[in-house]
Amino acid sequence: MIHGYPPLYSAGSEVYSQTLCNELVQQGHKVMVFTRQENAYAQEYSVDWTSDPLCKEIQMARINMAHSKDGYRHAAVDQAFRKIAIAFDPDIVHIGHLNHLSTSIVQEAAQLGLPIIFTLHDFWLMCPRGQFLQTIQSKTDDLYPVCDSQENEKCARKCYWRYFSSQDNKEDISYWTGWVQRRMDHIRNDILPKIDLFHAPSNYLMHRFLSKLPIAPAKMVYLDYGFHRERLHCRVREKNTPFTFGYIGTHKQAKGIFHLLQAFRELNHPQAELKIWGTPLQPFTNSLKAYVANMPSSIQSKIHWMGGYSNKGIVADVFNHIDAIVVPSIWGENSPLVIHEALEAQVAVITANYGGMKEYVHHQVNGLLFEHRSSKKLLEQMTILMKDSSLLSRIQSKGYIQSADGHIPSIEEHTKHMTSLYQQILRNRSPYDPETRPLAHHF
Repeated sequence: MIHGYPPLYSAGSEVYSQTLCNELVQQGHKVMVFTRQENAYAQEYSVDWTSDPLCKEIQMARINMAHSKDGYRHAAVDQAFRKIAIAFDPDIVHIGHLNHLSTSIVQEAAQLGLPIIFTLHDFWLMCPRGQFLQTIQSKTDDLYPVCDSQENEKCARKCYWRYFSSQDNKEDISYWTGWVQRRMDHIRNDILPKIDLFHAPSNYLMHRFLSKLPIAPAKMVYLDYGFHRERLHCRVREKNTPFTFGYIGTHKQAKGIFHLLQAFRELNHPQAELKIWGTPLQPFTNSLKAYVANMPSSIQSKIHWMGGYSNKGIVADVFNHIDAIVVPSIWGENSPLVIHEALEAQVAVITANYGGMKEYVHHQVNGLLFEHRSSKKLLEQMTILMKDSSLLSRIQSKGYIQSADGHIPSIEEHTKHMTSLYQQILRNRSPYDPETRPLAHHF
């Protein structure tokens, strides 16, 4: 279960979910995906059936959430899930995200006696906005300030003010404070206790959840993502080309791409270029392009908008054309897929010294870190990397420091670990010997 799934959605959590589902089928299991779509001309909450374009054996139920995606509980979504769950009769429910779906799906699954594992991709269970970034209120505010904690009235004032009739309207503040409190009470009291196991792909994320929410350490496990490693080998950098920085991802503010553009503008090096990959997303892409349009023409000509790309062809389409990848996110990224992919392909990584980013990249060991949210400090690291070819070679060769051989986890290994977690949950739930209840028939 995931709030988006390829090909309609292709951010990190969606790509990981598809990769895992496909490998589960390869290892002999049966998978059904419950996800969403946004069709403005279809009936709200109607269910569209299709199959995974990469694996026809995986059936997908896509519930339409074109107009009601901002709520957190939807009885119609719960009912659709219940009907599908009864028909499919799974052994276990694996949730990737419930934003734009319905939190009370967890209650439905629990009522059906279904064990639940929940993969944490961000902070949505503890932060209504999901990333601990406040919304901007005026031209003088910082762009999406980082929030250090969830507090009901603060959430109302800093993130839901756009629904107020005026910024200091006491009735509006009171209403949204109550709305946030009801949501958080619902999460803490109705949802968290019903989840059998939480899966965190970074220690950073795991520790934040354990410190802020009533989750027993025994119900939390760290396991990094898994990847198709064979797709990330045989990189051949084009010769006699300018030093090229790359960006891969969405064009939303949280990804920090604006900071990258600011840094590149000041870099102004005759032998530097910037290539930006990511499917256009409005109004964000047009806003970024408008910012670039105000740069000197000599800089504009060095910034290239590459559009979307195939994750399967990331080496040929992306990594062969760049010297370094920049991951400048302004929120505490969990365990960015692009960092792992670059490490495996031996592409230099420059990223912020914050969150899961600094967990997987250590400064001048397997990449470079810059001060979080500082385009000036990012500029410094970009300049250093361009000038020091020996540093570039050294960090490229180091790879993934969490393993002895420098390789990131394979999807095959990851899926075996994941199925062992499924078995663990079922052993804890079932009065029968697990050997008498094989897992190969349903997921």
